[in-house]
Amino acid sequence: MPKMQSHASPDAFVAAQYGWRRPVVEALRAAVLAAVPFEEGIKWGNLVFHSNGFCVLIHAEEHRILLGFLRGKRLVEMEPRIKPSGKYELGNWTFRENDAVDAAQVTALAARAAALNAELGDPTAIN
Repeated sequence: MPKMQSHASPDAFVAAQYGWRRPVVEALRAAVLAAVPFEEGIKWGNLVFHSNGFCVLIHAEEHRILLGFLRGKRLVEMEPRIKPSGKYELGNWTFRENDAVDAAQVTALAARAAALNAELGDPTAIN
């Protein structure tokens, strides 16, 4: 399993991307940040966005980029390309080379994910 690269900042995360991945990560980041005033950071080598708790992440690999929503299982009706998986109702939308980013859809999903956190609380909090 390849070691995750640690980045000093969200800007460093974006700057470390190359080839087809860079414009996709830039577009995803801009679309997420257009939704609500997220707190942006780095966690587990990913670009993460918080609003009332952990909300959205961007994970970049060699051959794919994952746009993850911690309440993604609740967003599948809005976007059927989100595949539910893992803990915290996680759902991921996978992007590969030549996939287009629908910025308006990403922004709408990020806004809905933030609204769900506002309504339900931090999905990673112990209840």
